[in-house]
Amino acid sequence: MADVEREWVLREFDLFRDLSDDEVEVIGKSAPMSQLPAGQMLYSPDSPTEVLFILKKGRIRLYQIGIDGRTMTTAMITPGQVFGEMAALGQHLDQSYAEAIEPCVVCLMSRADVERLLLSDPRIATRVAEFLGSRVADLERRLGDSVLKSAPERIAATLARLAGNTGDQATVKLTHEQLADLVGSSRETTTKVLGDLADRGLVSLRRGRIIVRDPATLRELADSGGLSVATGGYQSKVMR
Repeated sequence: MADVEREWVLREFDLFRDLSDDEVEVIGKSAPMSQLPAGQMLYSPDSPTEVLFILKKGRIRLYQIGIDGRTMTTAMITPGQVFGEMAALGQHLDQSYAEAIEPCVVCLMSRADVERLLLSDPRIATRVAEFLGSRVADLERRLGDSVLKSAPERIAATLARLAGNTGDQATVKLTHEQLADLVGSSRETTTKVLGDLADRGLVSLRRGRIIVRDPATLRELADSGGLSVATGGYQSKVMR
């Protein structure tokens, strides 16, 4: 990727919003930027390496593989987010794999890059701390959901969260299987729940994506205990 384009890409990161154009240019000339096709693996516990990723474009799935061979999505990385294996920042992937689920553009930094370009500047270090705090809060919320919410409620809450906070209709680019992995449910249950939500006009289903038509109602149903799984299938406890 050309230097000019790389510098422009870095300017898009909220992480560097406090820097001048000249300061961004210095980082842009030092930090490698890569374009990755969908399906490419960025990180594997089989070949661990200390590296920090900053995602500019696309989406990356972090997942783990259980002893029974099943995969469990632990996070969905979206543009502007920071992740990786970097002890200096308290970032650990442990037994997680990182896979591009659509074409991506990522900035890669080694430990030396992080110490020289990020941690040496208190403005950037502050932004990094904010990102990490957000990740921890999201993980705590998801762990709480996994204990307190039923599978349908987790699906509704996840779709509402991925749709954003604007309250407007939004498109979530996930297959049924990817959403099932993300919420810790089976594909069959996920498909049943999505079908019910579609019948009620809350979502529309397309190939490889879900159109969230009413995020506010989804969030309300997820928080009020208005969705549950009945024996032998799925039922709604709150009718719209």
